[in-house]
Amino acid sequence: MMNAIDKIPVTVLTGYLCAGKTTLLNRILTEDHGKRYAVIVNEFGDVGIDNDLVVDADEEVFEMNNGCICCTVRGDLIRIIDGLMKRHNRFDAILVETTGLDDPAPVAQTFFVDEDVQSKTKLDAIVTVVDAKHLLGEIDKAHEAQEQLAFADIILLNKIDLVDARELTEIEARIRRINPTAVIRKSERCQVPLEEVIGRNAFDLDRVLEIEPDFLEHFHDHEHDDHVTSFSLTSNAPLSPEQFFPWIQSVAQHFGIDMLRMKGIIAFEGDDDRYVMQGVHMLLEGNHQRPWKPEETRLTRIVFIGRNLPRDIIEDGYKRCITGAQSRQQ
Repeated sequence: MMNAIDKIPVTVLTGYLCAGKTTLLNRILTEDHGKRYAVIVNEFGDVGIDNDLVVDADEEVFEMNNGCICCTVRGDLIRIIDGLMKRHNRFDAILVETTGLDDPAPVAQTFFVDEDVQSKTKLDAIVTVVDAKHLLGEIDKAHEAQEQLAFADIILLNKIDLVDARELTEIEARIRRINPTAVIRKSERCQVPLEEVIGRNAFDLDRVLEIEPDFLEHFHDHEHDDHVTSFSLTSNAPLSPEQFFPWIQSVAQHFGIDMLRMKGIIAFEGDDDRYVMQGVHMLLEGNHQRPWKPEETRLTRIVFIGRNLPRDIIEDGYKRCITGAQSRQQ
């Protein structure tokens, strides 16, 4: 049985066509970086690895000469991961590429819903590779490009050498309109230290908040015509847990298909600990993080990212969580 410390970190890699995913995968599978990665791809041939780089191969698992392992998803992802975990002492982390999928959600959800996978692995981050040269031209035509940005914990803004400073500023602003909370790393030909995109534990909101306590505070709503929109709900007044949990479950149930990501810090009435919650589609997870500090404002902050979510309906239910707490205090 693996404990939490032993769990293998998993990075989900996505990105629109020609963004640079193949370049990044080739780096991981061929460079002498001192780490051992198991890389799961849809089709081995798409990665373009030369045959002389393959040390050993069976039907689905290929060992590279730098110690990494490459797998092809010809069947069920859960089965592939289960097979990998039988050799978990041969690699340090897993990277799953989502080529051919509209969004990384089905892969990410695997690490929520399958108990066996969850007991052996942990979702480290969803990384989206972006083509700086073509993003602005693609983003209005391809909803997939917006959704891949929406799911990201880390965005690798690639090919920045092909745009000028003004264009780069505009690109970053457009990304922030869709996803205000992701970490952005800039690169040319994906030449970014791998430790900046892999092994960051960026999906763990508890960990992110410990490093950046104001992570969700400096967020402003945006009015725009993107397919994917984002907004935040805040309150200085405490929330009623009896109202909040049924409400957020109802939001996930009714709008989960269109709720791509949700992240929040909640201040409950009579609770001296911060409650941290996040979600992917209809799947929610949350727990107490740490005590509120004496000098800390007990501010609730929740960010929603999704496809044209009905803010008025969601906000109305949120306000009822506040009034529910206030009514009991009267």
